[in-house]
Amino acid sequence: MSDPASAPILPAATILVLRDEPSFEVLMVQRHHQIEFASGALVFPGGKTHEWDHDPAWSEACIGWDDVAPEQRPLRIAAVREVFEEAGLLLGASRPPEPEACGMEVRQAVDQGRLPFLKVVRDLGEKVDLAALTVFARWITPPLTPKRYDTWFYVARAPAEQLAQCDGRETVDAVWIPPHEAVRMALSGERKVVFPTRMNLQLLAEAKDAADAIGRAAARRLVTVQPQVEARDGERVLTLPVEAGYGEVAEPLSRVMG
Repeated sequence: MSDPASAPILPAATILVLRDEPSFEVLMVQRHHQIEFASGALVFPGGKTHEWDHDPAWSEACIGWDDVAPEQRPLRIAAVREVFEEAGLLLGASRPPEPEACGMEVRQAVDQGRLPFLKVVRDLGEKVDLAALTVFARWITPPLTPKRYDTWFYVARAPAEQLAQCDGRETVDAVWIPPHEAVRMALSGERKVVFPTRMNLQLLAEAKDAADAIGRAAARRLVTVQPQVEARDGERVLTLPVEAGYGEVAEPLSRVMG
């Protein structure tokens, strides 16, 4: 059996897409029940970075290329690509002419690696606005599972008038939910929400609207979250650094891993 502590830590990106109408809401997708990780859970669109996310040709298809650090570029491209694959939204510099940016067959071709996302963006005459994404958080998976990720969370406004639709493969639903309502459903067990997602929903719920959420994220000092396992009162709990902004957190490990 392999040692989880020796597992490679893979770069990943996820995105909190926000809108204010009809109320302050965040886009979440429900993962397919046959997906290995977080099956059936409500999550933010996201995933691992891919080789094509590092293509230097993206410099001609992005706005804000020189405004972000080089190591941030493929992560932000990955976040935009993932929300395109999983929910059909294109976080470009201008609104595509139709509510649906592309047909499902194009999204699936990108997801399956048969079509570069860069070509899709070029063919649409669009550009990806890297500066429109604001860093929200960064989490590194603790050595508790065979797969570990260094995940950057971003926050951005939803493209005006575009429709969010699940892909039917990785995701089976795409829903807009007020952050506080998503937290309530997670705590009540009404919906499955994994620990990092719930913690970031709670942080998001402190904001009153999209502008407030983005402003708070921009002002917050980024502290990389590397959860630690501690023994408290005879129980193993997962703790977070207080300075990361989540408050005092001591989550029973049984609940996190359940």
